[in-house]
Amino acid sequence: MSKFIIGQKNIMTRQFLADGLWIPLTIIEAGPCVVTAVKTKEKHGYNAVQLGFGQAKHIKKPQSLELKDLGKFKYLKEFRVDNPADYKIGQKIDVSQFALGDKVKVTGFGKGRGFAGVVKRHGFSGQPATHGHKDQLRTSGSIGAGGVQHVFKGLRMAGHMGDTQISVINLEVVAIKPEVNQLWVKGVVPGAWHSKLFIFAK
Repeated sequence: MSKFIIGQKNIMTRQFLADGLWIPLTIIEAGPCVVTAVKTKEKHGYNAVQLGFGQAKHIKKPQSLELKDLGKFKYLKEFRVDNPADYKIGQKIDVSQFALGDKVKVTGFGKGRGFAGVVKRHGFSGQPATHGHKDQLRTSGSIGAGGVQHVFKGLRMAGHMGDTQISVINLEVVAIKPEVNQLWVKGVVPGAWHSKLFIFAK
């Protein structure tokens, strides 16, 4: 049976080993989650389980009608499963399902950097600072030939940077603390402090 849960990035720390070396750790506050929907291939075309995590003050009316008395959740996420009959609506999912040594895949969203120029976003070197280049130090330069009279798709230009989905695989679970709903993994996970994470293991 697959193992999955929704959480949020807490803090990063490190753990010293017996030989004096240390390993980087990320503490994830994961669960408890509630099963809010069960999708079956016969009815919906695919097998999946939807989990709810985090308390929200207000949710939209269609969500409140769908969730009924299950609660107001900040995050909802579907996870594909092989046997949806193993799950029931209202069932609690917590970190106790994981085991030490499990290899997990963690999906999050990188830090948003806002609107960034080509030097910061793509690592361009910019223009010379002198010899007729006033106010052009960090500009991109030419963006296309004059003959075609249009800019080609995919050209590296200034724009929105960051806030993209990132997945890190094969992170090892080194500690499980069900009493405080924490999952400690070896390595770095994407996202800012208290950003949402989706944890999945086979």
